[in-house]
Amino acid sequence: MSRISSRFAQLRAANRGALIPFLEAFDPDRETSSAILRGMPAAGADLIEIGMPFTDPMADGPTIQAAGRRGLAAGATVAGTLAMVRDFRTADDETPVVLMGYLNPLLAYGVSRFCADAQAAGVDGLIVVDLPSEEADLLLPDATKHELDIIRLVAPTTSDARLQQVLAGSSGFVYYVSITGITGTRSASADDLAAAIPRIRRATNLPIAIGFGVKTPAQAAGAVRVADAAVVASALIETLAADLTDGRAALGTAAKILHQISALSHAVRAARQESVAA
Repeated sequence: MSRISSRFAQLRAANRGALIPFLEAFDPDRETSSAILRGMPAAGADLIEIGMPFTDPMADGPTIQAAGRRGLAAGATVAGTLAMVRDFRTADDETPVVLMGYLNPLLAYGVSRFCADAQAAGVDGLIVVDLPSEEADLLLPDATKHELDIIRLVAPTTSDARLQQVLAGSSGFVYYVSITGITGTRSASADDLAAAIPRIRRATNLPIAIGFGVKTPAQAAGAVRVADAAVVASALIETLAADLTDGRAALGTAAKILHQISALSHAVRAARQESVAA
């Protein structure tokens, strides 16, 4: 069983949703992003999503675009991101790690080589935002060979017929993009999520994570009441960005992010117990 499947099975047995915090590799520098990454599990991260900086992040809003620019300015590369994961694995062999990025850097790196190196580094899954289902064969065979889950995005506008095509070859979990548009710009309502998630559950047995608009502990708790996981990205990066001086992290920047993750985790862990008590 993969780390992702194992972690969701553990959480399901405990009747608990997952918190999936996001960080952009090398934002604002390798040392700070690595410190945040190392501290995430103890702060309450159940899975971790790492963004691979790219010059044309079409799905990302201004907050994550700026994080990517900072990461690139600090020297982020695909190889450097994999090295961060490899370093993380020296102390943590259990927390699932998912890389999020775009197809162009993987093609430039070499898809077969990338999948082999990602597996060797300890990566568990991939989210390739701009890889359509019709071109999945560019990645899926090598990812499958190297035991990497391919996590697909499903949007509110995904039709039932399209949903079946998108989910073909998916593994790990399904990432529900809860809004139409780019990351970090607005949030879906509880009613919207309550209506959307059952339709996806009818189409797959994979866990469902909600992202693109989950910012607060209350929103994260609401997400895991209807789905299996909450992904929080822009809110964490906004905290980091606000703590920078001339683009540089302060001594306590990583601690601030980890404190925020702890608050999110507390809300996620309590969410279903509150529902049962009510």
